[in-house]
Amino acid sequence: MLGPLRHTIIKEFITLIRDPATLRVLVAAPLMQLLIFSFAASMEVRNIHIAIVNEDSGRWSQELVRRLESASFVDSTVVLPSSYGLEKMIDQRQVLLAVHVPADFSRSIDSGTSGKVQLIFDGRRANSAQITFSYIQGIVNELNNDLRSGAILQPTASARHWFNPNLIFMWFMVPSLVATLALMPVFLMSTLSVAREREMGTFDQLVVSPVSTLEIILGKLLPAVFAGMSSGTLIIILAIYAYGLPFNGSMSLLLLSMLVFVCSIAGIGLTISSQCNTQQQAFLGMFGSVILIMTTSGFFSPVDNMPEYLQLLVQANPAKHFMDIVLGSFLKSMTTAEVLANLWPMAVIGVVTVSSASFLVRRSLH
Repeated sequence: MLGPLRHTIIKEFITLIRDPATLRVLVAAPLMQLLIFSFAASMEVRNIHIAIVNEDSGRWSQELVRRLESASFVDSTVVLPSSYGLEKMIDQRQVLLAVHVPADFSRSIDSGTSGKVQLIFDGRRANSAQITFSYIQGIVNELNNDLRSGAILQPTASARHWFNPNLIFMWFMVPSLVATLALMPVFLMSTLSVAREREMGTFDQLVVSPVSTLEIILGKLLPAVFAGMSSGTLIIILAIYAYGLPFNGSMSLLLLSMLVFVCSIAGIGLTISSQCNTQQQAFLGMFGSVILIMTTSGFFSPVDNMPEYLQLLVQANPAKHFMDIVLGSFLKSMTTAEVLANLWPMAVIGVVTVSSASFLVRRSLH
């Protein structure tokens, strides 16, 4: 079996090398996505513009303005003598928010009562506004802690963020890209494999060749798995040594989980490919499936935010389980039991998808 299987695998790699466009997608695309997503795709708010209407000349208003101007997320501030023109600045997106400090702000604090500050946000940028509000609230809380009078500017809270104390978004984004960029090459190769044979007219040669159905399936499956493992391992290495992300889990368990993950994805790709007659059809099927898999994986939004019925359906998504493993391996010391709790569903999904692909490919050959 090893001889025919080896020749089948070599044939797949030769076909890939002779297709420069596909090769560029497999090699260059993951690296470009890592560089772009890790820096551009971020929920952090940076370089914002703030308008400040300060009607108070007292000590505490000046201190608040100084802290706002020196905040790391603020690019520039515009101090206005009055609220005139403020509506135009927000309407034209010149500022994200305006801070209105009333005339009695410092006097209220010195008298022991609450000093109130009004924040006016651009509601068209709701996510950025919500995150910026938490930043502003943090500045106000810090100022409140410095007040000896005990006056309360805003309700204060003490927060600690386990596993990511500084809320560095890259610590979430880069590990998540391990799952995303390991998925893409294996999905692309497996989805196009059988469809390419049909489109090029070489599928009938497989039927009459001295190769068993199992060897054909493994010959299509193993190169895709190798590409996915190579891409995922490269991202892990870059995340640890180039980006300096902490890794607290077990590397062997992570690589084992990745192997099961890419096998299950390859099974889905072969299942799609066995039902397509052209590479264009296969690519459209892959595109629709990738969107569905990544949308429900927890990469874009938490799974807990989804309806309960959808959370049950998401359990059949291998990317969801691998995302939990890879994030837990990087950001916390994920125990073996926790890894296995996410590994066995992926193994079941892999058995089902590979078996389904084997059945459909075998039926196509006979």
